[in-house]
Amino acid sequence: MTRMSDINTPPESVPAADASAASFPRFDQFGLAPPILQALADQGYVHPTPIQAQAIPIVLQGRDVMGAAQTGTGKTAGFSLPIIQLLLAHASTSASPARHPVRALILTPTRELADQVAENVKAYSRHTPLRATVVFGGVDMAPQTAALRSGVEIVIATPGRLLDHVQQKTLNLSQTQIFVMDEADRMLDMGFLPDLQRIINLLPKKRQNLMFSATFSPEIKKLAGSFLNDPLLIEVARSNATAERVTQVVYKVEEEAKRDAVVHLLRGRDLKQVLVFSNTKIGASRLARELERQGIKAAPIHGDKTQNERMAALEAFKNGSIDVLVATDVAARGLDIAELPCVINYDLPYNAEDYVHRIGRTGRAGASGDAISLYSDKDLRFLTDIEKLIRQKLTPVPIEGFGGRPSRYGERPERSERSDDSSAPQRTDRERSNDRRPKDRATRGPAVPRREPVDPWFLKPYEPAAATPPQAAPANTGAAKSNAPQKRAALLGGRKD
Repeated sequence: MTRMSDINTPPESVPAADASAASFPRFDQFGLAPPILQALADQGYVHPTPIQAQAIPIVLQGRDVMGAAQTGTGKTAGFSLPIIQLLLAHASTSASPARHPVRALILTPTRELADQVAENVKAYSRHTPLRATVVFGGVDMAPQTAALRSGVEIVIATPGRLLDHVQQKTLNLSQTQIFVMDEADRMLDMGFLPDLQRIINLLPKKRQNLMFSATFSPEIKKLAGSFLNDPLLIEVARSNATAERVTQVVYKVEEEAKRDAVVHLLRGRDLKQVLVFSNTKIGASRLARELERQGIKAAPIHGDKTQNERMAALEAFKNGSIDVLVATDVAARGLDIAELPCVINYDLPYNAEDYVHRIGRTGRAGASGDAISLYSDKDLRFLTDIEKLIRQKLTPVPIEGFGGRPSRYGERPERSERSDDSSAPQRTDRERSNDRRPKDRATRGPAVPRREPVDPWFLKPYEPAAATPPQAAPANTGAAKSNAPQKRAALLGGRKD
């Protein structure tokens, strides 16, 4: 554990906890109340993870904490269990909303993570009188408003929807005693800094602050210094490290053959419950449709889907109704799927830190998993950034048994995927040639001016006009002048009398 004054030291100088160096206690040795221990027993939890073993005693002391740990190591229980214990002193069985003010606020960057944290908090507090609710965007506010007005002690929220409720005066934070910022680095990446500052200004000055995340960038440490009070840094693994039980493989394929490569890997390895990451929402939808065409049960999940659609896809993935979930980075945080065997990066992430969170969806809680990444020549910069971040060399290799040549469906242009009808009209040679044009502007050659079609009439040799017999000049000069504009008007397509 390190004080705030030591946070700016190089990562190597920050001590990391060694799981083999100490025997971690049982949950019943932390002084947690019997209702909390009963809830943990219901879920079969006996021994805490390293981050939980270090964080729970410190949070129970009322200290501010910065907790850094790999994704999937149990950070949520590391702060939610001591919060429930601290709030039990104020628990009330009264039905009056006034006896259930908001005493703890937990902020998360995404709806999925908010929903996941809320499920855990409700499970841990199920045998106590404490109330908890979750508020996030993309769904009707009315049920959230009703829950808030009935009184809740613990609110889990995304920043935007929280401020909506504050503006509509359905949420009061004046009695908040504990403030938690979960996955703070992701919040900054998503542009939530102004919202975070507004929310912090709404909270009482005297409160306990907790910040938990898998990574701590310099920007995050600067933000922490602005509102945390002499916090302790708890780091159970080197910052930006990947889980040791996750096997990382990078396969080199042509960009146009990536879809075929995913199908080859899924079928060749008989993979089920696979999370595939795409960098774009439209790319995720198109890949999911292509997998469906190939007979693989798949569904997309991204920001353009409604919250109900996203939750339905996630539930279908968890219960095995679909085998592949194609997601953007909106799903890189908050997805907690037990025994997820494999993660595939269809696109290498633009932000190297997202790679850590993506592959952290597998190999959770000590389990093993595979992280497969597809790489093409245009991804070299992203691969280099990832290697620098995780301090590990990832050598691309070819896929065994895969020729790397795109099939017919892999050569289709993006626009052809608007229709799922296999009886669509055949494309012209010009449309097929467009498929092979480089998509990356940096790889394009010099621009070639577009040549307009030439009218053959202009290629004929000059032929002088035949001589016409002279005509008598009109007597009225003015009339002759008036006829000239009419002739020009007729030539230009005007009215001819």
